Amino acid sequence: MIGVGIVGCGAIARYRHVPEFATNPLSKIIGYFNPSSEKAEILASNYGGKVYSDYEKMLENPAVQAVCICSPNKYHASMSIAAMEAGKHVLCEKPIAVTIDEGEKMLEAAARTKKCLMIAHDMKFEYAHKKAREIVKSGEMGRVLSFRTTFGHRGPEHWSVNQSMNSWFFDNESSSTGVLADLGVHKLNLIEWLIDDRIDQIKAFSAVRDKKRENGELVETPDNSVCLLKSKSGIIGTLAASWTYYGGMDKSTLLYCSKGTIEIYNTPRYPLIVAKSENDRVCYTFDKQETSGIADAFLNSIVNGTTPAISGEEGLRALKLVMACAEAQAKDKTVTVYD
Repeated sequence: MIGVGIVGCGAIARYRHVPEFATNPLSKIIGYFNPSSEKAEILASNYGGKVYSDYEKMLENPAVQAVCICSPNKYHASMSIAAMEAGKHVLCEKPIAVTIDEGEKMLEAAARTKKCLMIAHDMKFEYAHKKAREIVKSGEMGRVLSFRTTFGHRGPEHWSVNQSMNSWFFDNESSSTGVLADLGVHKLNLIEWLIDDRIDQIKAFSAVRDKKRENGELVETPDNSVCLLKSKSGIIGTLAASWTYYGGMDKSTLLYCSKGTIEIYNTPRYPLIVAKSENDRVCYTFDKQETSGIADAFLNSIVNGTTPAISGEEGLRALKLVMACAEAQAKDKTVTVYD
């Protein structure tokens, strides 16, 4: 059984990672670290484990064999590197880091310490996405010609434990590129996987459209981004990421292929629709997905000594795309993304 330490006890830890590690037979939660011990104590009372007031003390415990980093983005690199150097495997929330240099240092630490480094991009584990990729790879729908993909919801203040506009997500230093680092990074990672191609040219617009601090001033980080993407083979598409979809979450993706359209999460009733014509449509339903699959994949990679399902290299690639989007917006030009 793998002893796990939880680092950062906010919403993503409370609602996803802690329950999934707690119920997995391969793991046991040993402890929690959070700057505010109150959040850690709530989790400890519900799932067991010790509350640490010092991160280094948690890393000194030999019973902790792996850590799950759920801290604000700006701490991902330093906390992950410290954990690997202390002999721990690392599952780090996305984005991998706030700069490409930091991400590269995380990869260097993983190679040097020979520890597992996995980044928590969960969308590839969703049944509808897995089936869609299978269909694309089969050639049944011909070539992917273009796409549109989006990921938006009401904003992190509605998701977070504190329900506050003072959330670290709205601070440039803590979160880096705002909604792109929070939601866009998921879809940038996903779309390359779905179309089985690399994005190499990007144009983008980002803006703070509506989010305000409690004093009425606009937040620092963009709450909306729209990007135009082109792949190496010439596939073109759009990505929209938003914290202002107040009517409900949208995480739809449409792939427009030479033999029809693949619709993912485009209608409430069917998570996947494959349409070759108006009269030739296959609508898929799937069993309820009980977990994100992230903890399972991370633990399995440790136990079996295999490459993690979402490697550090893949996480860094997604960050490079995010930073290219931010650069395209800032410089008002097309940015080329190099491997």
